[in-house]
Amino acid sequence: MLFLVLAARSSFAEDAELKSLFDNQGIVGTMIISSQNSDQTFVHNTPRSRRGFAAASTFKILNTLIALEEKVISSSNDKIEWDGHIYGLPAWNRHQTLDSAFRVSCVWCYQKFAQSIGVEKYKNYLSKSSYGALQKPFELTEFWLDGSLLISAVEQIEFLKKVHLRLLPFTDHSFDTLKEVMLIEQTAEHSLWAKGGWATSVDPQVGWYVGIIETNDEAWYFASNIEVRNSSDLVLRQQLVREALRVKNILN
Repeated sequence: MLFLVLAARSSFAEDAELKSLFDNQGIVGTMIISSQNSDQTFVHNTPRSRRGFAAASTFKILNTLIALEEKVISSSNDKIEWDGHIYGLPAWNRHQTLDSAFRVSCVWCYQKFAQSIGVEKYKNYLSKSSYGALQKPFELTEFWLDGSLLISAVEQIEFLKKVHLRLLPFTDHSFDTLKEVMLIEQTAEHSLWAKGGWATSVDPQVGWYVGIIETNDEAWYFASNIEVRNSSDLVLRQQLVREALRVKNILN
């Protein structure tokens, strides 16, 4: 396991190319890119990669699996009724589907799921999935947003590997539906599944971008988080990852 590999070494070599990408933007953060088969791992800022940060919307990956498994929602096209409350993000102010809710990071949709799932089932799924560290007590509809659920970049990588290899206690239907809503792009050369996150209730704020990229001959897992100074930094979550994947010749 990557966690054991990193934890066992007092000093993991800093990847100069990844460091340069962060330095060029003047941004504090970390990134891990790890292969499934070729035993390659690239890391920027190993100490930060081991630190837990608020999971924010990256938790929607596991939360989607849980909601599907508990039959709170059954397919990517199922309708989620909007109650007419006006939110700050216009994309939330309408009826949603699981697919749209995942893509626009609709908080109220997943809070609605949480009310149906309940505290005990969440604790059980988090434990069985070895997902992060949950503070107790916690608010049922806020715990992934307010810093009660912490996860490190190292733990994100391990979780993503289990998702991709289907090593978690969920049905094929749940995994298939997650892959459907998580798909960002598909070309002849690669398929990319990803999720961003922005923890605004913590100080400093944290921005995430995590996911899986499958090429013709390899699967790669990535997890990156940055210290968000202002909203203009948000574009860097995805930008840094894509630049890193190109530098490492994983993406063209």
